[in-house]
Amino acid sequence: MGIIGDGLDRADREAFTRPIPKSAGAQMRYLVKQLKGTRAAAELLGVSQRTVERYIKDQIRRPRADLAQRMADAVRARWQPQVRKRRQQQAATTGGITVETRARFGYTAPIGTTDDGRFRRLTVHLPPAYAQRLFDARDTGASDQQMRGIIADGLKEIYFQDGGARALDLSDVALTDIDYLDLDY
Repeated sequence: MGIIGDGLDRADREAFTRPIPKSAGAQMRYLVKQLKGTRAAAELLGVSQRTVERYIKDQIRRPRADLAQRMADAVRARWQPQVRKRRQQQAATTGGITVETRARFGYTAPIGTTDDGRFRRLTVHLPPAYAQRLFDARDTGASDQQMRGIIADGLKEIYFQDGGARALDLSDVALTDIDYLDLDY
């Protein structure tokens, strides 16, 4: 998905109130229930329908490592959707989103100032409008580059321009070479 999308997914997982099912059979039963059938679960995981049925009946207990990872990822992606939705709604209306990153920031500035990109480690709380823009972008399938642009706009406004108190002639901020990025809301 990309660095930003993965960061949003990690932040979503932190909202879970219960852990995902641990056993392969329980994970498979959950997937079958969510996808409304064994055929859909089999297609999602790339296995036969009969294999899915065997997992449901606990005839197979230990999946291959790659299948176990695909099952856990599929369950995690569908786990507790109401909890995710509530937390995202709170971030988009009142809470905002906190971005912690170490990345190269470059910017376009007037003549006489430096516009060379350099690495910075930042922890900045962005207002709810930027959280809403990020969620909308993810839901519409925006690229990682577009989501980086949204975060860069927020960092420009909040960190570099300090909400309009300084660097008003700063026009563009680019977020590149991300070492790590963590999002929390």
